[in-house]
Amino acid sequence: MDEREDMPKDFIKLKSEKLSVDEVSDLVISPYCGAVSLFVGTTRNNFEGKKVIHLEYEAYTSMAETEMKKICRDVRQKWPSVKHIAVHHRLGVVPITEASVIIAVSSPHRAESLEAVMYCINTLKASVPIWKKEIYEDEYSWKENKECFWANSGK
Repeated sequence: MDEREDMPKDFIKLKSEKLSVDEVSDLVISPYCGAVSLFVGTTRNNFEGKKVIHLEYEAYTSMAETEMKKICRDVRQKWPSVKHIAVHHRLGVVPITEASVIIAVSSPHRAESLEAVMYCINTLKASVPIWKKEIYEDEYSWKENKECFWANSGK
Protein backbone atom coordinates (compact mmCIF):
# COMPACT_ATOMS: atom_id res chain seq x y z
CA MET A 1 0.00 0.00 0.00
CA ASP A 2 1.26 3.43 -0.95
CA GLU A 3 1.09 6.00 1.88
CA ARG A 4 -1.09 8.21 -0.35
CA GLU A 5 -3.70 5.42 -0.21
CA ASP A 6 -3.59 5.42 3.61
CA MET A 7 -4.73 9.02 4.08
CA PRO A 8 -5.43 10.12 7.68
CA LYS A 9 -8.98 9.33 8.76
CA ASP A 10 -11.18 10.19 11.71
CA PHE A 11 -13.81 7.72 12.92
CA ILE A 12 -16.46 9.32 15.14
CA LYS A 13 -19.39 7.31 16.45
CA LEU A 14 -22.12 7.64 19.07
CA LYS A 15 -24.09 4.41 19.46
CA SER A 16 -26.36 2.57 21.86
CA GLU A 17 -24.86 -0.85 21.15
CA LYS A 18 -21.94 -2.38 23.04
CA LEU A 19 -18.56 -0.91 22.04
CA SER A 20 -15.76 -3.18 20.79
CA VAL A 21 -12.10 -2.52 21.57
CA ASP A 22 -11.07 -4.74 18.65
CA GLU A 23 -13.33 -2.89 16.21
CA VAL A 24 -12.09 0.55 17.27
CA SER A 25 -8.44 -0.55 17.33
CA ASP A 26 -8.72 -2.09 13.86
CA LEU A 27 -9.99 1.22 12.45
CA VAL A 28 -6.72 3.01 13.20
CA ILE A 29 -4.14 0.37 12.30
CA SER A 30 -1.79 1.48 9.53
CA PRO A 31 1.28 -0.16 7.99
CA TYR A 32 3.01 3.22 8.36
CA CYS A 33 2.52 3.36 12.12
CA GLY A 34 4.38 1.60 14.89
CA ALA A 35 1.99 2.69 17.63
CA VAL A 36 -1.70 2.34 18.38
CA SER A 37 -2.70 3.84 21.72
CA LEU A 38 -6.06 3.18 23.33
CA PHE A 39 -8.15 4.56 26.14
CA VAL A 40 -11.12 2.50 27.30
CA GLY A 41 -13.42 4.07 29.88
CA THR A 42 -15.58 1.46 31.62
CA THR A 43 -18.46 1.47 34.10
CA ARG A 44 -17.26 0.74 37.62
CA ASN A 45 -19.49 -0.75 40.32
CA ASN A 46 -19.03 2.01 42.92
CA PHE A 47 -18.80 5.74 43.43
CA GLU A 48 -18.06 7.44 46.76
CA GLY A 49 -19.20 4.41 48.76
CA LYS A 50 -22.40 3.89 46.76
CA LYS A 51 -23.10 0.75 44.74
CA VAL A 52 -23.49 1.65 41.06
CA ILE A 53 -25.99 -0.53 39.17
CA HIS A 54 -25.27 0.93 35.71
CA LEU A 55 -24.70 4.21 33.88
CA GLU A 56 -26.93 5.97 31.37
CA TYR A 57 -25.62 8.44 28.79
CA GLU A 58 -27.49 11.06 26.81
CA ALA A 59 -26.08 13.42 24.20
CA TYR A 60 -26.93 16.39 22.06
CA THR A 61 -25.89 14.18 19.14
CA SER A 62 -25.24 16.65 16.33
CA MET A 63 -23.30 19.01 18.58
CA ALA A 64 -21.41 16.10 20.19
CA GLU A 65 -20.31 14.83 16.78
CA THR A 66 -19.24 18.34 15.75
CA GLU A 67 -17.18 18.75 18.93
CA MET A 68 -15.61 15.28 18.51
CA LYS A 69 -14.54 16.22 14.96
CA LYS A 70 -13.05 19.45 16.32
CA ILE A 71 -11.02 17.42 18.82
CA CYS A 72 -9.65 15.35 15.92
CA ARG A 73 -8.68 18.53 14.04
CA ASP A 74 -6.95 19.86 17.16
CA VAL A 75 -5.03 16.60 17.56
CA ARG A 76 -3.79 16.83 13.98
CA GLN A 77 -2.54 20.38 14.58
CA LYS A 78 -0.77 19.45 17.82
CA TRP A 79 0.63 16.10 16.60
CA PRO A 80 0.96 16.24 12.78
CA SER A 81 2.35 12.69 12.59
CA VAL A 82 -0.91 11.15 13.90
CA LYS A 83 -2.40 8.94 11.20
CA HIS A 84 -5.89 7.77 12.26
CA ILE A 85 -8.16 8.71 15.16
CA ALA A 86 -11.24 6.85 16.41
CA VAL A 87 -13.56 8.17 19.10
CA HIS A 88 -16.56 5.96 19.92
CA HIS A 89 -18.94 6.80 22.78
CA ARG A 90 -21.83 4.72 23.99
CA LEU A 91 -25.27 6.19 24.66
CA GLY A 92 -28.09 4.73 26.71
CA VAL A 93 -27.56 2.10 29.41
CA VAL A 94 -23.98 0.90 30.01
CA PRO A 95 -23.72 -2.07 32.42
CA ILE A 96 -20.89 -2.56 34.93
CA THR A 97 -17.51 -3.42 33.27
CA GLU A 98 -18.67 -2.43 29.77
CA ALA A 99 -17.03 0.40 27.82
CA SER A 100 -18.60 3.87 27.78
CA VAL A 101 -15.90 5.37 25.56
CA ILE A 102 -13.06 4.01 23.43
CA ILE A 103 -10.45 6.24 21.87
CA ALA A 104 -7.73 4.93 19.55
CA VAL A 105 -4.92 6.84 17.84
CA SER A 106 -2.21 5.58 15.50
CA SER A 107 1.11 7.29 14.81
CA PRO A 108 4.60 6.31 13.68
CA HIS A 109 5.91 6.46 17.28
CA ARG A 110 4.31 5.94 20.69
CA ALA A 111 4.81 9.39 22.25
CA GLU A 112 2.48 11.16 19.82
CA SER A 113 -0.30 8.57 20.03
CA LEU A 114 -0.16 8.39 23.84
CA GLU A 115 -0.27 12.18 24.19
CA ALA A 116 -3.05 12.45 21.62
CA VAL A 117 -5.20 9.85 23.38
CA MET A 118 -4.88 11.69 26.68
CA TYR A 119 -5.73 14.97 24.98
CA CYS A 120 -8.78 13.37 23.32
CA ILE A 121 -10.34 11.98 26.51
CA ASN A 122 -9.62 15.09 28.57
CA THR A 123 -11.01 17.42 25.89
CA LEU A 124 -14.02 15.16 25.24
CA LYS A 125 -14.97 15.29 28.92
CA ALA A 126 -14.49 19.07 28.99
CA SER A 127 -16.30 20.08 25.81
CA VAL A 128 -18.57 17.41 24.32
CA PRO A 129 -22.26 17.56 25.33
CA ILE A 130 -22.63 14.03 26.65
CA TRP A 131 -24.29 13.61 30.05
CA LYS A 132 -23.87 10.71 32.46
CA LYS A 133 -26.44 9.49 34.97
CA GLU A 134 -25.25 7.05 37.64
CA ILE A 135 -27.92 4.63 38.79
CA TYR A 136 -27.44 3.41 42.37
CA GLU A 137 -29.40 0.82 44.34
CA ASP A 138 -31.99 3.31 45.62
CA GLU A 139 -31.31 6.61 43.84
CA TYR A 140 -29.63 8.17 40.82
CA SER A 141 -27.41 11.16 40.14
CA TRP A 142 -26.59 13.17 37.02
CA LYS A 143 -22.81 13.53 37.08
CA GLU A 144 -21.03 16.76 36.26
CA ASN A 145 -17.65 16.45 34.58
CA LYS A 146 -15.14 18.43 36.64
CA GLU A 147 -13.46 19.35 33.35
CA CYS A 148 -16.65 20.65 31.70
CA PHE A 149 -16.25 24.36 30.96
CA TRP A 150 -19.97 25.21 30.77
CA ALA A 151 -20.80 23.46 34.06
CA ASN A 152 -18.13 25.50 35.87
CA SER A 153 -18.70 28.85 34.18
CA GLY A 154 -21.01 30.18 36.89
CA LYS A 155 -18.86 29.10 39.84
